[in-house]
Amino acid sequence: MLRLYRACISFVSLILIGVLAVFALVLIHTPVFGQGEGYELYAGASSSAQILPVSDPVLAKFFTGEVAGESVRYAGDRAEELIGRFRAKLLFTEECCGAVNYYLFSPMLGGGVKLMGETVNLHIAVREGRTAVGTPLIFGGV
Repeated sequence: MLRLYRACISFVSLILIGVLAVFALVLIHTPVFGQGEGYELYAGASSSAQILPVSDPVLAKFFTGEVAGESVRYAGDRAEELIGRFRAKLLFTEECCGAVNYYLFSPMLGGGVKLMGETVNLHIAVREGRTAVGTPLIFGGV
């Protein structure tokens, strides 16, 4: 009887380990940003090495090798909403070509790049009623 009990416990433990492994894979491959227009993944050794436009970021992240960054575009000015959602600290801003660029650090995101002596891991650009957001930086236009 003790053998059957131990076998059942082992079986249940293996199932729980499998469920936790699947859960961890899903968390790792979940897109950083909500669905928008023009979702892009940045692959390669640096976040600008290869830009991959994707229509389904969940599947693309699952089947793409290491992802060094990602970005998406939205209609409207969503800068304040995104800064709040990611609890980001504004490091500095710049205006260029009619776009306002916000360079931020979010404790909810890992990594980052050094810009002007600061570690930036969230970049938001707003121009003409459109918002682009990326981590660590946006490559391409708004």
